Amino acid sequence: MLVQRIFQQSLRRATFQQPGAFSRNALRKIAAPTSIATSHHQIQSRHAATQGLKQDDAYQILAKQRLNRPVSPHLAIYRPQITWYLSILNRITGSVLSGGFYIFGFSYLVAPLFGWHLESASMAAAFGSLPMLAKVGLKFGVALPFTFHSFNGIRHLVWDMGRELSNKAVQNTGWTVVGISVASAGILAYL
Repeated sequence: MLVQRIFQQSLRRATFQQPGAFSRNALRKIAAPTSIATSHHQIQSRHAATQGLKQDDAYQILAKQRLNRPVSPHLAIYRPQITWYLSILNRITGSVLSGGFYIFGFSYLVAPLFGWHLESASMAAAFGSLPMLAKVGLKFGVALPFTFHSFNGIRHLVWDMGRELSNKAVQNTGWTVVGISVASAGILAYL
């Protein structure tokens, strides 16, 4: 579009400066598109042939065409990498944490209507009655998604600053996040 405007402006300027130099015969010799536009050459055109199809027939044609399309590579042909697992796990832990907070918050609000006892005293008493192994396991299960999502979020903030972006650094920071998450979740579980 810009090229066409520049071409038109330059033709107008040239015509203004030398009116007799740009007659119809001169324009045919200067540029092929101009000579095509003066209809001395036939422009080739091809009309599309269409046919009316029922929806089922059109679907059958589409299904046959899909069988001939190449299949894109699937995850099964690639070697699994820690970045895959941590990316998926980061999304899952974020969903679990936010979903858990929303569900508990909603349950806490409607508990008086249904007669549920979700106040702090009854929850502390219920948690206190559990065996020690169940307490540690429950606390570890709650702490691990929180610590992993937090430390992996810090890892992403480091990436946003443009650091630790080489393949080796990404793998090292990934394993570091896993180790720190498990260790800190274990410490929080035994508190």
